[in-house]
Amino acid sequence: MGAEQDRRFGGRSGTAGRTTGGLISRWLRAARGPKDTAAADAAREDQLFAAAAAGLPLAPAAYPSDYRCSCNRVGCPTPGRHPVSFAWQTQSTTDRAQIERWARHQPLANFITSTGMVHDVLDVPLEAGHEALERLLAAGIEVGPVAESGGDRILFFTATRGTPDEEDEWWPCELDCHPETMDEHPGLRWHCRGSYVLVPPARLPGEREVFWVRGPEHPLPDPLTLLESLTDACARYVGAEEPDYTSAWP
Repeated sequence: MGAEQDRRFGGRSGTAGRTTGGLISRWLRAARGPKDTAAADAAREDQLFAAAAAGLPLAPAAYPSDYRCSCNRVGCPTPGRHPVSFAWQTQSTTDRAQIERWARHQPLANFITSTGMVHDVLDVPLEAGHEALERLLAAGIEVGPVAESGGDRILFFTATRGTPDEEDEWWPCELDCHPETMDEHPGLRWHCRGSYVLVPPARLPGEREVFWVRGPEHPLPDPLTLLESLTDACARYVGAEEPDYTSAWP
């Protein structure tokens, strides 16, 4: 992703997954010398701290081990994409010291961010996401953090729909992952309370990555300001069967 694309999508750390250069790439490949290791680990921690400072609650996740998952679950359906603990919702935090301990104790771990407390995520196919992003920016609509995930999905980070005063009155993610009809919102997954997504930087099997297209310094927008553009773009790209990343964990 070059300088021209940086400008189009609102650069600075908005392209942090790329602007940290070879450091993160070397971490993602997990094949480097001691000096490279220290620099790449520091760059990784900086990105995690930036996400936490933006209010995204984080928790450790699995990571790819060759083409398998570090969880050692036979036939893991989502290698490198799921939390390591069943208590990930209560474990998720923005506390810098805790995130630093996790990152240093688990130097290869990916991290997830728990949605529905501070932020939601609108998750769309890659081509539709890039088209919608360009249209939204061209129209002058405020777009928040955006990440590319695994080379096939784009994640739009938004403000949450709202956290109820009573904790037992929240709605599960399943209601928003599958809106009223899939004809209305083809290819769209809406991650809210009870769900999570990988937060950059993360690595997946096959040397695929999760990286920022627009970084977490961008304010979280109202999801409804993006929804129409995203669903319109998705409608033009619907057709391919997609893997289900929402029901594999827990």
